Amino acid sequence: MRKIFLFLAVLYNSILLSQTVLTTYPLDLKRIRENDQILNFENNSTHEVFVFVLYQGNFTVLKYNSALFLTDQFTGPATYFEDRSLMGYGFSEDGNPTLYWFSEEAKNIIIVKYYFESKTSKALKFEYPNTTQPIVTSYQKDNSFNFLTQDKTEPKLILYVFKNGIVEEKVLDFSPFTFSDRKTQPQTFNQILTENPIEKMEPGEYNPLPKTISKTKMYLLSDRILLTLDQNVKKTQLFDINLNNLEIKEKDFVQSLAKKGARSSNSYYHENKLYQINANEDELLFDVKDLDSQEVLKSIAVSKNDTILFKNSPLLIQRDNYSPKELKTTAKFLQHLAGLDMGISVFKNKKNLFITIGGISKATNQSFDGFYYPDIQTKTVFFESIWDKKLGFTTEKQQPLAVDKIYSFMDKHKEVALESIMKFKDYSILGYFDTTTKQYTMLKFTDGYN
Repeated sequence: MRKIFLFLAVLYNSILLSQTVLTTYPLDLKRIRENDQILNFENNSTHEVFVFVLYQGNFTVLKYNSALFLTDQFTGPATYFEDRSLMGYGFSEDGNPTLYWFSEEAKNIIIVKYYFESKTSKALKFEYPNTTQPIVTSYQKDNSFNFLTQDKTEPKLILYVFKNGIVEEKVLDFSPFTFSDRKTQPQTFNQILTENPIEKMEPGEYNPLPKTISKTKMYLLSDRILLTLDQNVKKTQLFDINLNNLEIKEKDFVQSLAKKGARSSNSYYHENKLYQINANEDELLFDVKDLDSQEVLKSIAVSKNDTILFKNSPLLIQRDNYSPKELKTTAKFLQHLAGLDMGISVFKNKKNLFITIGGISKATNQSFDGFYYPDIQTKTVFFESIWDKKLGFTTEKQQPLAVDKIYSFMDKHKEVALESIMKFKDYSILGYFDTTTKQYTMLKFTDGYN
């Protein structure tokens, strides 16, 4: 879904794609292989940037200071990485990086710490009960590496936190709570997650519709995790998980009641507010609620005969990766939206809130002559809205985000390979191997027009 961008300026190719070259480094990659990887990442304490390159049985680690000047590097054989994928990274108090390598076959993790002082590395193997605890997601936070698993036999999630050579296991127990399916029939926690796997929302970044249509979302806060469940169209079930004492608090946010009953619904958390939407062929309902008090801060109802006054874009429909086309009426938009997996995304820059509302179809099986074939065609309908920070609608002209520019740049430049994107300071960095110049290149992209 790379081509579903946030702003129409990108979709209509009216964006200026200027970018700044931050640094380059020659790499002797004659031919890119399946297991070659490049990852760039930041030490949040020192703001140094590290680039890890795995290629042709060897690795190179590049170390840049906060001004992105190369200060150190070392190369060695990729002894521990065969048939493994890079799962994540972390930093010790001494400032040296640690990488975590996962094996789908071995079902374990190899932990490798790199010592720049001695140009050496040390490896450990971490075993966990992989047959009963499949990995849900992984992430970096405060220089620690975290991965979350689901207990297949009990209603529990298990969070493993790696920091300074120590791993801490945190069990998140959901057995005190009850759950229901779309038809409000009782369902277990594990049944919910099997049908609606957890999708991690990236903090501080734009999360596109292909992610936000998920009915089960996880949001990372400072010392908390929020888990929202939207499989029941009548409500959002929210769990506030305290990672210090492992206390879990439940809140139910009831969806506004549509006259005809909702066919699809969802929610999105952003800065202590819950944004809820539900729709059918005749009506779209949109509420913003305070997370603590559950007070309704804003409520919008749009019928099929209305004009959506808070949209900053046309109502668009896109099939596969073809150019989007405009839907002329609200009725046509709702007719398409009601049959799709609905989602909403909220992103804030320094000035405004950028809101995407829409839906995406799931792949289905088509029957032909007694055989079933997957129908991989996707349909997406959506529109964009811009609000100020007081939740007031603004007609301000849309401007592209850095991520819009990055994906458009990659679509236009076929020499980009082994790409990796990271947030740094107040901009984004695209790191990649340039197949033409044979260099690792870091480019700077900023929000807005240049």
